[in-house]
Amino acid sequence: MNALKRLYRRQEVIPSCKTFATSQWTSFLHFRSDLLRNNFMARTIAMLSVHPSRGLVDEKFRVEVENLPPACPVTLHCLHRSEDQDHWEAFGHYCSDHSGTVKVSEDESLGGTYSGREHMGLLWSMRPVPGSRRGLRLRKTHVDVPMTLLISVYRGHLTAGFRELPPVASVVAERWYMAPGVKRIAVEERGVTGTFFIPPGPGPFPGVLDMWGGGGGLVEYRSALLASRGLASMALKYIDPGDTPTDMRMGYFETAFQIIQDHPQVISDRVGILGLSFGTSVALTVAAYSQISRPRCCVGISGSHAYPINRPVAELFGEMGMNEEKMKRDEEDNVIMRNLILPIATDPAKKVDVGRIECPLLLVNGDDDQNWATTESAEDIANMMSVAGNKHLLTTLTYPKAGHLIEPPFTPHIRASNFIVQHSKEKVIMLWGGEPKGHAVAQEDSWKRILNFLKEHLCIEPTLVPQAKL
Repeated sequence: MNALKRLYRRQEVIPSCKTFATSQWTSFLHFRSDLLRNNFMARTIAMLSVHPSRGLVDEKFRVEVENLPPACPVTLHCLHRSEDQDHWEAFGHYCSDHSGTVKVSEDESLGGTYSGREHMGLLWSMRPVPGSRRGLRLRKTHVDVPMTLLISVYRGHLTAGFRELPPVASVVAERWYMAPGVKRIAVEERGVTGTFFIPPGPGPFPGVLDMWGGGGGLVEYRSALLASRGLASMALKYIDPGDTPTDMRMGYFETAFQIIQDHPQVISDRVGILGLSFGTSVALTVAAYSQISRPRCCVGISGSHAYPINRPVAELFGEMGMNEEKMKRDEEDNVIMRNLILPIATDPAKKVDVGRIECPLLLVNGDDDQNWATTESAEDIANMMSVAGNKHLLTTLTYPKAGHLIEPPFTPHIRASNFIVQHSKEKVIMLWGGEPKGHAVAQEDSWKRILNFLKEHLCIEPTLVPQAKL
């Protein structure tokens, strides 16, 4: 160091030598700074915390790192192994403040899988680790066990090699769909298959019939979360994935609705319907035509009125297959289905007569939905209800840069994933659309609004709905 100082101070040094000496001195200072920082981190113990470490998936958590040197670059990394044994990760680049602290809820990520001030970026920006199978989608199957997250802090700004490098500190966090005290009851009754989730406490509670889309199967995690928020909810199975749909008509859904109404812990006249994608078609059909089931309110996510459930479900999917030439593929061979129902039919007999609906209706859509023409459907629904004089019952939420799979908050955005097309049984990669940030905003905001909508129209005293805690 003294030699470099003497070299820089000599008056007879020619300009090129002086420039060389300056660059060497600058490099030395950077090296010395890095060395001091590494020595400091080696002599101190960085403290990583997650609060709360256990919580529901729709609750925010705080991630903080303390006891770092000031202006220290670090990477916060979140790792999750799915029930299918695939690994998902998210990470953000941060620099500690003057006190040696990083607070994810307040500080900006300078890069990684997300950037900017993102409180829950470590969750909603998760993606399969490099080298994973194509077409993955992160979904919870066993709601009675938590989603486990390993959150770690690493030195420097990293983009790869997390498995090969030792973290400075790590913490395990748990996110649950089913809160303590929620009862999970398998339903095999009157020909109906589903799972009933009852909130903790004596009740009685308002009820929700919860239906997913054309992918089929018994999907429980949204119903478990609804019950954790004070709403008795039944996840309904009405399509077997990969199999030919049964001769299922509206009577199946009316029976499921009645099962909820008949439960002793449910307020029989305060039951609503929530559907996503094809489940929205079911919800609208029941609300418009059923003389048996009279929902108090309906929520439709990423759906349409283009296919009324007035015929067997198998017949409806067969009709979709007749329009298969309308299906497109992008440059990555992902299937785009949104044109399948375009243009929206003008013949009232070919769509749900939403003018008959007599209960409040909430529609939630993303403007980049590549799977279903949801925004066009919402416009036509609004026009039909306006003509019928019941548009005052309609609320429509359309989110920019959001795709088809609008799920509970902080669920990782899935732009495309594996799917079995019901009418052809072809295994494809389906393009759902959306961008990570815009989709995350849609999921967080719409979930709050959906819960408020359901409680407003189903609860006798919405402010007294019990909230489960972990």
